[in-house]
Amino acid sequence: MFRKISAALILLWVAFGLVACGGFLPKSNDNRHNQPLSSMTQAGLRNMGSSPGQAMVIRIFKEEKTLEVWKRTNAGAFKLFKTYEICAFSGDLGPKIKEGDRQSPEGFYTITPGLMNPRSNYYLAFNTGFPNKFDRVWGRTGSDLMVHGDCSSRGCYAMTDEGIAEIYALARETFKGGNQSFQLQIFPFRMTAAKLAQQASSQHLSFWKDIKEGYDLFELTKTPPTWDVCERQYIFNAAGGGALNPMGPCPAVTQNAALTRQQQADDIAFAAAVESEAQKAARLAAEAERQAAGEAAAKARGEAIGGFFSGIGNMFGGKDADVVPVISGKPAPRPMPRLPR
Repeated sequence: MFRKISAALILLWVAFGLVACGGFLPKSNDNRHNQPLSSMTQAGLRNMGSSPGQAMVIRIFKEEKTLEVWKRTNAGAFKLFKTYEICAFSGDLGPKIKEGDRQSPEGFYTITPGLMNPRSNYYLAFNTGFPNKFDRVWGRTGSDLMVHGDCSSRGCYAMTDEGIAEIYALARETFKGGNQSFQLQIFPFRMTAAKLAQQASSQHLSFWKDIKEGYDLFELTKTPPTWDVCERQYIFNAAGGGALNPMGPCPAVTQNAALTRQQQADDIAFAAAVESEAQKAARLAAEAERQAAGEAAAKARGEAIGGFFSGIGNMFGGKDADVVPVISGKPAPRPMPRLPR
């Protein structure tokens, strides 16, 4: 009986762990998912020339622990509306690879109304859509990777309840405005040449350079790039519009002139930054070597001086001396004259 109860408890614990990010609360009259946007939020949207129903983009930066909401303005370009602090995320820099590794995903994802979770175990949530087309072609596995509230993460991005309530409401109003989806971009850090150079030895460098192109396009155009997967890599703003074979050849892409200039400048900056990082590492190694040599020399000098005084001590009363002088306080006797031979 005890074994049966223990097995049941273990199964219950495993089940809870699997749905910890994406499980549903029992159906209730809780209306938290329909909380209206505050008057302050609506005023902020108006002031930037946008509205609740306009399209949106969310960008996440792991290292900086920030989530950005961008909204399309009446002029057509997207502008940063608000930045939220990420309360917690799991794992280290780098993409999620397999179920149970407690890594939070990185890459480009498309969020549809079906990925919204109004009855999350963690206040409110939306599913990142992991694994996407890119993740699947690389055999990456995982489920219920969410952006949610409650500040607790098992592979998810956890916000405060207040933060996810506003983000959820902004997404809801975007869908109500006629937008079928919004883009979620997740990066390890702000994708500058200097930051990549700091990670030049990382196993994820080629992946980060791949998604950096999408980052650069958004930075340059302030419009979310379309994305697909071919040759097991991301491709942005590909012509044709049809779905690509993730294992098949990539089509020709008309390169953005500004992006080309940006990439060339970044390649130069990356090489210089890598060299600078290598020089810094060499300098630190040389300094450590000099310090170690100095400490060794000081130790040797100390041992030599100690040995010298130990020898003197042996001559005048050391533990191994053959003659032990006696100090009586009396004048020393005058030596006798030498006898003639």
